[in-house]
Amino acid sequence: MPAQAVSSDPSLVAEPAGEKTLFGIAELAKEFDVTSRTLRFYEDRGLISPARVNGTRVYSRRDRARLAIILRARAIGSSLSEIAEYLELYGEKGEGREKQLRYVIAKTREAMDDLEKRKVLIEQSLGELIAIHNGAQRKLERGEGS
Repeated sequence: MPAQAVSSDPSLVAEPAGEKTLFGIAELAKEFDVTSRTLRFYEDRGLISPARVNGTRVYSRRDRARLAIILRARAIGSSLSEIAEYLELYGEKGEGREKQLRYVIAKTREAMDDLEKRKVLIEQSLGELIAIHNGAQRKLERGEGS
């Protein structure tokens, strides 16, 4: 296996033959099934920062990785400020990776606790609805609805 350049910045690491390091806006939009406007929105919010070549946005592997994180986090309900905080923890060269992991552990624990509480409430509500439904069904079967 050929030696690769050593760097903590993922956008500067030498690529194995055949792997792309730069991406256009249409290419990323298609790959992640989002619009170009979505990418520009995340850029405006400072979550990704493509370079400009003759006025055209050019995304690095780092931008691509950050976009994947952003979309995954949005899919589980994270706010943009939470995502920005998480991405900022990484640091310039990955020195904040442990902080990121601790952040993820804390945030997922909070979310799981919240969902467990909601689950109990849903189960209680479902129980009540089943009781009401069954009671109404029995009354109807006994002819009490006429």
